Amino acid sequence: MPFTRRSALLASGLGLLSPAAYARAKPASTPNRDPVEKHLAGLDALVADVMKKTGVPGAAVAVASPDRVLYLQGFGLRRADAADRVDPDTVFQLASLSKPLSATVVAALVGDGVVSWDQPIERSLPDFAMSDPWVTREITLRDMFCHRSGLPDHGGDLLEDIGYGRDAIIHRLRYIKPDTSFRTHYAYNNMGFSAAGFAAAKAAGKSWEDVCDQRLYRPLAMTSASSRHADFIAQKNRAFGHVRRGDRWVVGREQRNADAQAPAGGASASARDMATWLRVQLSGGVFDGREIVKPEALAQTHFPQIATGPAHDPMRGPTFYGLGWDIDYGGPALQRWSHSGGFALGAATCAYVMPAERFGIVVLTNSSPVGAPETICRCFLDLVLRGKIERDWLALFGQAFEEMAIPSYGRDADYAKPLAGAAPSAPRSTYAGDYRNDLYGPIGVVETADGLSLNLGPAPTSYPLDHYSADVFTFQPRGENAAGPSPVRFSRDGGEKAGSVLIDYFNANGQGLFVRG
Repeated sequence: MPFTRRSALLASGLGLLSPAAYARAKPASTPNRDPVEKHLAGLDALVADVMKKTGVPGAAVAVASPDRVLYLQGFGLRRADAADRVDPDTVFQLASLSKPLSATVVAALVGDGVVSWDQPIERSLPDFAMSDPWVTREITLRDMFCHRSGLPDHGGDLLEDIGYGRDAIIHRLRYIKPDTSFRTHYAYNNMGFSAAGFAAAKAAGKSWEDVCDQRLYRPLAMTSASSRHADFIAQKNRAFGHVRRGDRWVVGREQRNADAQAPAGGASASARDMATWLRVQLSGGVFDGREIVKPEALAQTHFPQIATGPAHDPMRGPTFYGLGWDIDYGGPALQRWSHSGGFALGAATCAYVMPAERFGIVVLTNSSPVGAPETICRCFLDLVLRGKIERDWLALFGQAFEEMAIPSYGRDADYAKPLAGAAPSAPRSTYAGDYRNDLYGPIGVVETADGLSLNLGPAPTSYPLDHYSADVFTFQPRGENAAGPSPVRFSRDGGEKAGSVLIDYFNANGQGLFVRG
């Protein structure tokens, strides 16, 4: 049974303190920052050790307090096959670390009176709809920014992979079957989060990218930061995405373009930029005496909105999601705001902010996720708060990311290998034809000189089909969410022609069936 908002607040120890009062609250006394500064000297060695163990080519790290940058350093290479080194101004893709930045941008608009966190999305995005008309009318920026929409975990991500742009994806959210009731459960959803960001920008009469520039990046002189992929690509001092090939990291053949979900994952920035942003988080929206974001609006982002983990978790206690932030409580005065980001195509990032202890750390890397930035952050927090590293964080995070990389359809069989003694297929003409699916659109199965191919997407891309057994073939997906080969299961139901095809790659939420016609 999900936590109610009231029980979540009581479990957190905040009682019924309102967001506005929380924004105004100050520590009873100014904590001594000596523990932070004491362990800065060992941060170089810590980062070097994690990079050596993981092989991650490049990283940049920043530590900040409300009034100054305490540590800023680059490590390793921007690309593994060249000599260009990472420095504090090297620009990295942030992946989902974009979310708390986006929450800061929308908080600025809320403080300006342009939008409200509780404004319905459809008010400024008329083409937006959920599968239930009542939810369409009621769902707000707040609901999407804390992932309580009812949409399934990562539902809609594959639309981007097969070529749909942001407008088409927002339109197709109506075809995604809800995984839970509205506002009852947490489920991480990039496309819903992005719809809310686009709605906030539309209310301001601007593009998302321009709003980010005008309300965050320029006021803070985050000179390298952008929410446009083209700006990132144009940076001379940028990190290239790396993927693992055997025991080596190599520059990926494909570099991630996340413009379709820019609020959820499309930002890029340097460690220097991110240090400035950390200072604003720690100072309640103020930077060098200038109010960048109204404190009450920013405080909403740091306030628990929905439970993400059980109260009886022995390692963390209750965990929550705010607006673009993971929030947890590791004990008295140990509130943490954090977020990770990762692209399988070559980015991994992490930030932790300790508001009572008045410091934050951000780590940016240029490899697909293996737990390196999370390990650096958690080790540093252990050292500052407890004087020693209490767990093998790299083993913990590394195993978690390994497991996440295995697709659900790859857990019961290895579809990369032909099945021994496979039953023969029917003639190719049995499978060829056009099939349709409301969410993913039409597909084509085409006879070619080499066999069969699968055509996917709004501008159809061709994928060879390899026979596996009987009426089952496989294809190799491409893009950010690609993993191993996916089964493509034709069903003939006694007829000459296959009447439908189930593609496991699209079926995580039970919507992978395409019907002939």
